Amino acid sequence: MQTVDLAEHTRLLGEVVATLKGLRAEVDRARKGEIAKPVREIAPVALRVQELAMQCTRQFHNLSISQYAVMEGGGESLAHLAGACSQISLAATLCNLAIHHRTEILLHEDADPTPATSRDQLRRAGAELERAVTTYRTVAQQLSHRLASATARREDRQLIAHARTDEPAVASAAARNTPPAEPASRPAARRR
Repeated sequence: MQTVDLAEHTRLLGEVVATLKGLRAEVDRARKGEIAKPVREIAPVALRVQELAMQCTRQFHNLSISQYAVMEGGGESLAHLAGACSQISLAATLCNLAIHHRTEILLHEDADPTPATSRDQLRRAGAELERAVTTYRTVAQQLSHRLASATARREDRQLIAHARTDEPAVASAAARNTPPAEPASRPAARRR
């Protein structure tokens, strides 16, 4: 189990909240605009949302292999963070769809020339980002409170110690339950 500085992760979770709020505002500005130049107006924010999704997934992975996973409520918080990572990725996809719907008029004569569909995609992207804000804020606050509480830190140290002592037992049990490898079959002897 990887040891990680949970105070640093709390700080990073809080930074994600601020970044998500900024991206949400950018998506709203694009939605309220004319969307006359969709690539120029939407692609920059779509790229930043996708980059954030990758950063959040990386942080989620780091937390999942750290002591955080065995702390009180850690597993549940990780499940919430997995959902938030998906919401952020979905928001990036919706931004790309907004570009696509607005540029369809270049490909198809019967495409909708208004930005209504793109605006709807951007509205949905903003809603996904807002849900992710709520999740990240909640998880960051919970972790911060646990780290600030002496009682919670003591409970978590016990859970972490217990998990560490169980690791070798789990590994040896898995080894005992794994059937031995069968020898490679030999080619049949030739008859003379």
